[in-house]
Amino acid sequence: MTRQGTQRYVFTAVALLLLSAGWAANHFTSLLGVLREQENLSGVLVNGAFGIYALGLLPSLLGGGALADRVGARRVVLSGGIIAAVGNLSLLFWHGGGGLLLGRFIVGLGVGLVVSAGTAWAGRLRGASGVTLAGIFLTSGFASGPIVSGLLAYVLPPEWALPVPFAVSSLLSFAAVGLALLIGDGAEEKEQGGRKANAPAIRPPENRSVGRALAASLPIALWVFSCVTTGMVILAGRVADRFDNGVLLPGLAAFLVFSAGLGVQMLSRNRGWGPGAGVVGAGLATVGFALAGVGGQAPPLWLFVVGCLLLGLAYGLCLQQGLLDVERLAPRESHGAVVGVFYVFTYLGFALPVTLEALPASVGAGLPLLVVAAVAAVCTVVRGVQLTRTDLLRRS
Repeated sequence: MTRQGTQRYVFTAVALLLLSAGWAANHFTSLLGVLREQENLSGVLVNGAFGIYALGLLPSLLGGGALADRVGARRVVLSGGIIAAVGNLSLLFWHGGGGLLLGRFIVGLGVGLVVSAGTAWAGRLRGASGVTLAGIFLTSGFASGPIVSGLLAYVLPPEWALPVPFAVSSLLSFAAVGLALLIGDGAEEKEQGGRKANAPAIRPPENRSVGRALAASLPIALWVFSCVTTGMVILAGRVADRFDNGVLLPGLAAFLVFSAGLGVQMLSRNRGWGPGAGVVGAGLATVGFALAGVGGQAPPLWLFVVGCLLLGLAYGLCLQQGLLDVERLAPRESHGAVVGVFYVFTYLGFALPVTLEALPASVGAGLPLLVVAAVAAVCTVVRGVQLTRTDLLRRS
């Protein structure tokens, strides 16, 4: 293979980098129970690892997108892949106390760079189709990481239940970076002239602006990872006492949420669904939150399953349509930065479980989620108005 490679091979490398980033970010959720048991870590410390991950993630999402606009996405993405690998490698050797916090912070730094700059890179290579595929491969990593790590932690001897999953994640990140280096930069900064017949049309440059892109994408960005954490953390936590072995529960929740999200993204891409799918996504989020709220502190197992599937569908549609809004409306010279802002708002959803946990017990387990459902319903209406009463979401 030549240094320049071809656009197809370059895009394959970008896709693998995004998949490895999703894996590096999310496989950790299946190891929470093992960390508590083997390392005798408090729940506060383990939950703090999520918070410090966000401290690394959010600035790198913003900075990675802006850097991609200035120096090119390839350098930023490769740097992020290496940093994420180093973070999981440090957790392989030091996953107690301070090592846990440091490792997750490093992983957050790397993942943020890959996600923001990698999505922008995919858009430059293949336009709207590339952005859609970027979301699909990122979701594949989010889904497969906790499933594989959970299975490894379950079948391996206790002394290997933590080191092996961290090693696998590091190796995957290093392999993705190595493949990208082998392929070369190819056509990273070239615009893709053609597009699939069923891909959403791209607006002409005069209708692009940062404000328009954010006005369209942010009302649904809020529900991307709010849906994920509600299924994987809140609902899973409320049914945990029904399972003899809690190690597999995060993997099961991840499978339900992300398989639904991945499936609906692929279906939307194949059928060429337009911006109206964002209305459906926000509406499904409304129903999912309401169902979780009705379930209260001890929801039945059927509600856990149905809720995770509904929230997964909402996650997939909101992520995909939000990214397409950015691709359709953001100016080319600031596309990466706008992608970064979009992802920052999606990751605000990771604060939802912590926020609910901090509420006084007198509020109850169901009411806060019903309030969240009401806010999601408002955003559904906003998206519908944008679609029917303005030209903001017009496809051509």
